[in-house]
Amino acid sequence: MRLSIRVKQIIGVTTIVGLSVVGLSALYAMRLADVVVRQSYSRGQFLTKAVLESAGSIVIGGGDPYAALREDPGLRAILQSSLYGDDVLTAAIVDVNGIIVAHNIRSLEGNQIKARPDLARLANENPLNKLKFLYLADEQTIIEVQEQLKRGDEDFGSIRIGVSTTLMRDELDKLLWEALVTSAIALGVAVFVAGILSQLLLRPIHVLRSGLTRLGKGEFGVSLDLPPGDEFGELGDFFNTVSQQLSADRTLLAGQKAHLQSAVEHLEDAVALFNPSGELLFSNPAMQHTLAGDSIGRSLQTLLPAGHPYRTLVEETLASRRSRGPMQVQGHPTEQVAVPRRAGSGGLGAAAVATASTEAIGTKLESRGLDEELLMTHAIVGTSGELVGVLLVSRNLAQLSRVQSTLAYSRKLVALGRLTAGIAHEVKNPLNAMMIHLELLRTKIRGTLVAVLQPEPVAAAGGMLGLGPGRASPLPAPVQGALDHVSVIEGEIRRLDEVVQGFLKFTRPEDLRLQPVKLNALFDEILPVIETEAAKHAVRVTLDSPATVPAVNGDAAMLRQVFLNLAINACQAMSKSNGGTLRIVAAPASRGRIEIRVEDTGVGIPPEHLSRIFDLYFTTKERGTGIGLSMVYRIIQMHDGEIEVQSTPGRGTTFRVLLPRSQGY
Repeated sequence: MRLSIRVKQIIGVTTIVGLSVVGLSALYAMRLADVVVRQSYSRGQFLTKAVLESAGSIVIGGGDPYAALREDPGLRAILQSSLYGDDVLTAAIVDVNGIIVAHNIRSLEGNQIKARPDLARLANENPLNKLKFLYLADEQTIIEVQEQLKRGDEDFGSIRIGVSTTLMRDELDKLLWEALVTSAIALGVAVFVAGILSQLLLRPIHVLRSGLTRLGKGEFGVSLDLPPGDEFGELGDFFNTVSQQLSADRTLLAGQKAHLQSAVEHLEDAVALFNPSGELLFSNPAMQHTLAGDSIGRSLQTLLPAGHPYRTLVEETLASRRSRGPMQVQGHPTEQVAVPRRAGSGGLGAAAVATASTEAIGTKLESRGLDEELLMTHAIVGTSGELVGVLLVSRNLAQLSRVQSTLAYSRKLVALGRLTAGIAHEVKNPLNAMMIHLELLRTKIRGTLVAVLQPEPVAAAGGMLGLGPGRASPLPAPVQGALDHVSVIEGEIRRLDEVVQGFLKFTRPEDLRLQPVKLNALFDEILPVIETEAAKHAVRVTLDSPATVPAVNGDAAMLRQVFLNLAINACQAMSKSNGGTLRIVAAPASRGRIEIRVEDTGVGIPPEHLSRIFDLYFTTKERGTGIGLSMVYRIIQMHDGEIEVQSTPGRGTTFRVLLPRSQGY
């Protein structure tokens, strides 16, 4: 079982404290044993001295001394009082032959006394031997305190005081039990203190462990708050530095991985990666006509039949550990695969624009058929020289030829665009000349007015003072008709000039000056113009663009043109329904984008027109040019954004614009 650092620390501290307690307890037990033995020896000596003093006065007298000793009431009282000692069991006087003369137990008098260990000798032993003797001795062991009894210079007998080792051990047990309880309490306090200390001391380690766990799970920006001033604080600072570096590296790596994956997935070439065992690790969409997306992890043998050029080339590379190819092979029949296509790929006015979104996804089926393919493999070698994988690349030569044809066609379209722009410039010059000569013609025709006005004299006192203005006369019908024709020609030339101007503006390349643009400030600039137009059509304008909405990455002038165009179109659409409400809303959206909605309650767009509203020159207005929404679509494309339209006839229209959020907002 794996133990945590905290448990190990508690066990370690407890073990140290426990060993210390055991050692000290052993020393204390030996000390207590020494004290108990010495106390018993002292009590035995005290009783021996009392018996010796009483017996000494008896044996000096005449008669039978042994009988006197046996019958003396004072001595008998001293012997009997020995029973009240803590650990004294027997008190006896024996003669030189070991025969009991007097005993506290009278029935034993006259018997031979048993030989017993000398307590004085045990009292002189070291404490350890005393402790061992007390606990290793038999239950009924009695040791004696002996004192010689003399009559003059002659040995008369001895005094023997018997002390019970059992009683001595019981006394020692009581003292040791108190010490044991104290030791247990000390050990418990040590465990508790060890737990508290481990919690305090190991907290930085737990914080570090938590931080490392979060880093291991891929969390970015992990930082630790450890108190400074010690080694753990320095370790925390080092961890924060490493975490920040890892976060930066992971962010960079994630970005590079996303770019690499996006690049590989959008390659026209079919790409697959195999490990040294021949198992498929990755295949891009172009390769999935042969290796399906659910084939990851399967071996080459189960994916492709024997003799298949892909399988043969990969197996040869795995065997030789060397890159092979390029080699040209005849394509093999495969099923059709769906290839994603952007709605704008067909250009403005194409059927793909019917979705009204620069990001709308169509589907085209592209068959690789039996086209010729160019195959090659690359042996990927690790830092130590071992083979770590094989990269298979297949290029469709027919598709490459089609791409080259498309590029050539695109160049022709560019040249044609330049030619049409030049033609538009050449058309514009005669139009300007026509406008000048029309103005001259109108001036000459109006000059005939002077001829039809007759001056009249002004009457005054004393005669005629001078000439007054003639009476206005209607223009002759031919003159008036000529002026009307001039006005019609002028209006048509101006409309043609607007068309040419719009065409030049649409085809002329513009520099995109991208910068952070705050939408609320942008709307505040164009709101007076919108409100002026709205007032003409009885339209109420509401703006919901909080200052907290992040800035978009765009060209302020172009975006101003986009939203002004959409708003004015909405106001004009509501003029047919006797007014309404125009609502402009900005809010954050998913995928790092900002959503702007322009909603009106006008007549709506008929379904048959909805797919063509972004086509160049398409318009339903009587005096429209069909350029405004095409410019809106083009500008949103240039900003890598999206625009969608939803309309319900009779209820209104909503334009939804998605623009990329500016970095740092």
